Amino acid sequence: MNRIPMTTRTSLLLGFMAFVLVALTSWPQAVSGQMTEPVQGSSHAMDNRVWGANWQMADRFSPYKMDDLVYSLTVNPRWIGDTNRFWYEWENSDGSFFYIVDPDRGTKREIFDRDRIASELTRITKDPWDAQHLPIRNIEFVDESTLRFEVESSQEEEVEDEEEELGEQQQEEEERGRRGRTEKKVFYFEYDVDTRTLRELEDFEEPRTHPRWAGVSPDSSMVVFSRECNLHMMGWDDYMKIVEARHDKEGEAADSAEAEVEVDETQLTTDGERHYCYGSSGGGRGTTVDEWDEEWEKRQPARVIWSHDSRYFALTRQDEREVKSLWVVHVAGAERPKLESYKYAMAGDSAVDQTELLVYDTESREMREIEKDPWQDQSMGIYMDPTPTGDRYAAGSGEVEEPRILRWLSPEPELHFYRASRDLHKIDVMVADPATGEVEVLVEERMNTYQEQQPPRRMDNGDFVWWSERDGWAHLYLYGPDGTLKTRLTEGSWHVDRIVGIDEDRGHVFFVANAREEGEDPYYTHMYRVNLNGSGLTLLNPGNFNHRSSMNEANRYFVDNYSRVNTVPKVALYNASGEKLMDLEESDFSALIAAGYEFPEPFQVEAADGVTDIYGVMYRPFDFDPGKQYPIVAYVYPGPQTESVAKSFSTRAYEVGLAQMGFIVITIGNRGGHPDRSKWYHNYGYGNLRDYGLADKKVGMEQLADRHPFIDIDRVGIYGHSGGGFMSTAAMLVYPDFFKVAVSSSGNHDNSVYNRWWSETHHGVKRVEDDEGNVTWEYDIDKNQEIADHLKGHLLLTTGDVDNNVHHAGTFRVAEALIKANKRFDFFIFPGQRHGYGNMGDYWFWLRAEYFAKHLLGDERTAADIDELNNDEAKTR
Repeated sequence: MNRIPMTTRTSLLLGFMAFVLVALTSWPQAVSGQMTEPVQGSSHAMDNRVWGANWQMADRFSPYKMDDLVYSLTVNPRWIGDTNRFWYEWENSDGSFFYIVDPDRGTKREIFDRDRIASELTRITKDPWDAQHLPIRNIEFVDESTLRFEVESSQEEEVEDEEEELGEQQQEEEERGRRGRTEKKVFYFEYDVDTRTLRELEDFEEPRTHPRWAGVSPDSSMVVFSRECNLHMMGWDDYMKIVEARHDKEGEAADSAEAEVEVDETQLTTDGERHYCYGSSGGGRGTTVDEWDEEWEKRQPARVIWSHDSRYFALTRQDEREVKSLWVVHVAGAERPKLESYKYAMAGDSAVDQTELLVYDTESREMREIEKDPWQDQSMGIYMDPTPTGDRYAAGSGEVEEPRILRWLSPEPELHFYRASRDLHKIDVMVADPATGEVEVLVEERMNTYQEQQPPRRMDNGDFVWWSERDGWAHLYLYGPDGTLKTRLTEGSWHVDRIVGIDEDRGHVFFVANAREEGEDPYYTHMYRVNLNGSGLTLLNPGNFNHRSSMNEANRYFVDNYSRVNTVPKVALYNASGEKLMDLEESDFSALIAAGYEFPEPFQVEAADGVTDIYGVMYRPFDFDPGKQYPIVAYVYPGPQTESVAKSFSTRAYEVGLAQMGFIVITIGNRGGHPDRSKWYHNYGYGNLRDYGLADKKVGMEQLADRHPFIDIDRVGIYGHSGGGFMSTAAMLVYPDFFKVAVSSSGNHDNSVYNRWWSETHHGVKRVEDDEGNVTWEYDIDKNQEIADHLKGHLLLTTGDVDNNVHHAGTFRVAEALIKANKRFDFFIFPGQRHGYGNMGDYWFWLRAEYFAKHLLGDERTAADIDELNNDEAKTR
């Protein structure tokens, strides 16, 4: 063997070290802190770009840790029975507080003396409690001044299983002398709010609950359900035997106990079958084939809606027999992979689900079909009475919970429903006579794009308020019972979001609206009131904030939660005249601020047309240095349901956590996005569902870079989920020189394998009729895989392998096209996960963050462990 002389080896070693030194000093520093290093070829006069991810800061504000820094953000009022009083729970750094508010008297006070009740609970349960750590749960008012609640003990108690539930298995266990199963003991208490006295309910039994399959009639004489896709009926007494048998049981134990009860049932239909079912078949999407077979013989919900006098019930029946199937295979979480098969109509399919509207007469025992197919492939739905039913205190009576009863919109024997054409260009409000089947059109809505609708709100005299976008903005209209337009209630270049309630005695309609107040973000919502003659429009909760309100059933008072993304949330109580009665709460941000949190920044830019205002929010690192330049990353969702841009305060933990790595993270809207603007704005993407929002995202980011020198527009990332996954990949392919990195999760990249409702609605479907009157539907939308050869940057595609919403076929097709185009990309599958990745969300946060860190900050991790998750899990073991 030839030996290298020592001097030569020394020279080689010194040369290698010099090479390494040069390499290290000319490459971005992949370190835990952020550094700035010059990069050759930079267009900046002085390169001060941030390199290296701040892992520690990202860990501190990771999504699963943010919850520990935040207390209550909103008041959720629980209105007490038919009174105007309500109670709520509020948490701050001193613990949880329970308050009762009497708006009539203008009073707010604590329900419990916290020190006293902690002592009482400690004495009774023998578990130590204090005022800051009360174990109270499941509060429920029995009457206006009496409530009940539960406390779970630290001690186990043995639970006796009934012999018939376990049969031979139980006998074998008894023979082996095994102990019975145990559960944490639960203590039940009754508390008088006025006298502040506590009483333990030693023999308390939870109220009997109603199985989900029960379609109870308003007079409680009949219960309708589905079994093996046919309708059945039983009487109330027999039904109560089942309720009693199921009491204190869950799941299979409750089903087994129910099966042992002998009752008289009347079968009402005989022509039901799978995929052409009356009510539920117990299977389909979300159910494996094996599970479907197990559910087939059990009682299932019939989804019936009753006339107020209980003589008739109505339902819609879906015929999916000709609709093609889709599948996912559950390969994780089971000993043997299982198949999930479900009917799934895709955009442009010739065979789609067909809707029948049926009314059953319980006296004559006859079924009648209403309104047969004026439009091919139309959809239909039944309007219901939105008011609650039964005794508001029955659930706490200790006997039987009041069943949820679904009733027709009108108390008269008339059925209100809608029909909509497949392309949603036509929507009619209809009324039917259940005795004759005759129908009448009350309202017609026509538009050259798809239309939204909301249920009408009917009044005692038969008049109803209807929500419509017919003039390009969403507004309210008052109609008479016969469909005659009486008056227009609202108008103008602003948007009515929804009706809250109608006070017929005072002649007021209460509703939520936005874009009316000058100088505000047009998405900020407020509560308004207008008279039933269209006069007296009144803003009830002024203030340049986004307001989210909850009104009581009597329409006398409402609780107003208000904030912006950059303000501490506050809560106030108002009356129906818009008078503020009291301030209720202000959120405690002490822990959040102490940790270093800083508010994000709302911004406004112009769309690519240079005219339309676009709104967004910017999230900066909390160690932000204005003298440095940061990559910019956009979280996107194209709409048209929303733009995913926060208006009220929200932790937005995923965006905040990602920003701490060393990014400027933004959320930003686009034309064709949020529906709460003009109809033109909302429908901008109609017919161009892939590319419509991309130009606005790009131009908006460029405008931000022009304003802020700390944004490095040469390092641009984008990510999104579902529709945002579709959009983020499209951005990389449509603007490959602008967007450098994308993380695209569960995207509907190929809408020909996505459900027809979303795709046909928002993109459009063309009705084609031949000379013989045969109708077909044409649908075509640009697909991401069609331009896969445009990819220049770094792309990570992810999907769940049992996603039965946005099927993983779309992601696989993009991957296939990229491979055929000889493109490098990254691909990740979440095993056993649906559309949202479930319990793998924390892993997903770090996977996405590390991808951006690698490709935008030059900071790559190669270790197998995600230390942040391991450290966090170790604390809980």
